[in-house]
Amino acid sequence: MSRVELLTPEGLRVDGRRPAELRKITSTTSVLSQADGSAYIEHGNTKVLAAVYGPCEVRHRALAVHDRAIINVELNVAPFSTSERRRRTKTDKRLLEMSSFVKQTFEAVVMMNLYPRSQIDVYLQVIQHDGAMLQACINATTLALIDAGIAMSDYVCACTAGWIEREPAIDLNYIEESSDTSEVTIALLPKSGKVTLVQMESRLHVDKLEELLSLARDGCQQLYGELDRTIRDRAEDLAKKIVV
Repeated sequence: MSRVELLTPEGLRVDGRRPAELRKITSTTSVLSQADGSAYIEHGNTKVLAAVYGPCEVRHRALAVHDRAIINVELNVAPFSTSERRRRTKTDKRLLEMSSFVKQTFEAVVMMNLYPRSQIDVYLQVIQHDGAMLQACINATTLALIDAGIAMSDYVCACTAGWIEREPAIDLNYIEESSDTSEVTIALLPKSGKVTLVQMESRLHVDKLEELLSLARDGCQQLYGELDRTIRDRAEDLAKKIVV
């Protein structure tokens, strides 16, 4: 089988992008009427649906915290999300890890003290997986939490970066991720510049890490513009309905 050329002599990737170029982003909110907040996002061909329920009373009283809320995150990937059929398993270690990353990320941003003895449930469904899954899940969660009216100190924007044939690049697709690429995903608070998550998929020399982190930060700032535009467009639509 011939080897896929990840970077052309002209510096273009397999999908025609430049190394520092994001895939096309499509996002919207309030897509599920029964959820308190919901969002749908596409990063290229990676498609994620997020639903938020709560704040509500904690189902198991023993888990309640008297001065703040707790966040639960459940992540599922559809069996048809990739070209290879994926068998369902009751405990997928990888998905549990990613759920934990999302949970930890938003525990530092949601104003938990405003919702004592309550819980916030986040459900994520990956409909199609074409790389940068964690990135898409975090960005979808941000939109869904805002749509639910959950108070947060800032947006959370996530971006993946990796080395493709000795060239740093952002927003990796599935082919690029499958080529033994060293990659890192960060979650950034764009207003303060604070990083709330750094997750690495493989070993990376420290000399190369700083360049990737810088590129991922730039990607997060670009994504912030896209997510903020989605929220503002939704707010304008609601305002027009109220006026009418």
